[in-house]
Amino acid sequence: MERISKLQQKLKETNASWAFITSTANVFYFSNFYSNPHERLLAIVVLPNDEPFLICPEMDVNQAKQAGWSYSIVSYDDVHDPWHMLHNELNRRNVQTERIGIEKSHITVSRLEQLQSFFSHASCFDLTDTIHELRMTKDEKELHMLRQAAELADFGVDVGVRSLKEGKTELEIIATIEYELKKQGVRTMAFDTMVLTGTNSAHPHGVPGMNRIQAGDFVLFDLGVVLDGYCSDITRTVVFGQPTEEQKRIYNTVLQAQQAAIHTCQIGAPIGSIDKTARSLIEQEGYGAYFPHRIGHGLGIDVHEYPSMNATNTMPLQAGMVFTIEPGIYVPSVGGVRIEDDVYMTEKGPLLLTTYPKELQII
Repeated sequence: MERISKLQQKLKETNASWAFITSTANVFYFSNFYSNPHERLLAIVVLPNDEPFLICPEMDVNQAKQAGWSYSIVSYDDVHDPWHMLHNELNRRNVQTERIGIEKSHITVSRLEQLQSFFSHASCFDLTDTIHELRMTKDEKELHMLRQAAELADFGVDVGVRSLKEGKTELEIIATIEYELKKQGVRTMAFDTMVLTGTNSAHPHGVPGMNRIQAGDFVLFDLGVVLDGYCSDITRTVVFGQPTEEQKRIYNTVLQAQQAAIHTCQIGAPIGSIDKTARSLIEQEGYGAYFPHRIGHGLGIDVHEYPSMNATNTMPLQAGMVFTIEPGIYVPSVGGVRIEDDVYMTEKGPLLLTTYPKELQII
């Protein structure tokens, strides 16, 4: 598999003995096997000069094979110790362990201690950034999945907007959205769906509840789905009833900021310039204090992944990157507006994967 070959090359360059990959997302990336093993150990061991192997609970072996894993599997049941089996497999292969690549952002202290108890003379180093860099640019198959996930996110917003009715609660709207998405084959949402109305929309990460839709409210929808292991993420904001002049001004400022930020997305442009473009426009309109978060984030297997789209990031945009552009203004006494799209970088510029209309909708 090309992805494993690339990681093997990185291991050779850093004189690593082997890589110990344990996060659900990265196991999926290298194996096409997506599984949440709960407290059980699920890991891929990648060696620089030998075939990799999968450590997997016995109950999940057939699913791993069906997903396309064609290398060795070290399986165990609930009465055997997978750490002993890991140690024995490496001994069987005559692997000399001096440096182990781990995911510091994922491995627990308990598991690190288990690893060190079997390989006490080895040092551990962090592979997180290396794997993030491999995952950062998407291939055609990944783009296809992301495009389909984005289409379902568009559908979810459309369902939500159409179901708005005075007196309905935020949670009622969410129930309708997720029910209709499940009928389309969506098993899992990328994150907890948000429908926020009135002043609750002024919280960027507000918590939906029993707040009822009322005339004159902003209604903010933020949702995404997981499809075949890949995520989407969209935000749209509408007004239920007639908007005030301030609401129109806030909305149009966010829309202009988002459009300007998307226009800034060109190959070689520093990521930070995208944030700065949107932020500058919002500040010019007097709402700078009400835009408290970065312009976006990478998107793929995880809904938030590398790179971070913040003002200090000097990394240049590359073809194949997928990320969100999501400026917002949140005024406590008025409500909040956020407009978010999923963007794929091509050699010719940005391609929007989410396409639900962004002009101010008055429902």
